[in-house]
Amino acid sequence: MSAGTLKTILVTGGARGIGRACALALGGPGRAVYLTHATPGSPGAEETLERLRETGTAHCEAQCWRAEDSAEAARRIDGIVKAQGRLDVLVNNAGSVRDGISLRMSDEDFMRILQADLFSVFCVSRAAARHMLKARSGRIVSISSVVAFTGNPGQANYSAAKAGVAGLTRTLALEYASRGVTVNAVAPGFIDTEMTRANIPAKAAEALAARIPLARMGSPEDVAAAVSFLASDAAAYVTGQTIHVNGGLYM
Repeated sequence: MSAGTLKTILVTGGARGIGRACALALGGPGRAVYLTHATPGSPGAEETLERLRETGTAHCEAQCWRAEDSAEAARRIDGIVKAQGRLDVLVNNAGSVRDGISLRMSDEDFMRILQADLFSVFCVSRAAARHMLKARSGRIVSISSVVAFTGNPGQANYSAAKAGVAGLTRTLALEYASRGVTVNAVAPGFIDTEMTRANIPAKAAEALAARIPLARMGSPEDVAAAVSFLASDAAAYVTGQTIHVNGGLYM
């Protein structure tokens, strides 16, 4: 297909976990999928690209840049639109954790997570919106978290950032609605990803699963299914919402 005919998707933090699942769910014939990662030479990014090619995705590309770098985000998104002629869907998934009890948390650790998990969403959404608003069409979906609504000991920075994502989503939805651009969020519960396994010991994970009404941790694909809906034409009348995907942990 020629430039301008491929439905174009950008997934930040798409090398693994929820980001990878979203990229795969949104890929396929007639699609151009771009994913970002923060680690040069990321083997996860290459694996995601291989799996996208297996789905028949017409164009897929991994780019190494940090979503919280405002100037770089704008430059990269301008480049994507120049190459494809459009940007239809943005999934804001990039983020990080630096857990610790609030009394012992450094200013640096608090601000670093606000930058990585909240400011990044603002930077990339703003850069994407400049093109979507001109096209009078677009979908922005950001990943929040159940802890934005429940809180979680040891995650003052992360829960604050993810609560900010939910609030930012509502404001951007109001600002962009008149131009046909929808802005929504998905708030995952405890999802079985590499990051979760690295930060939650096995016994603690079992205890968490026991608290979930559906009696299991979620999968990245569970989250990607909600993201896919919000990115689809079926969700054209849904904006400013946060969909909870948590197995009933928070209602």
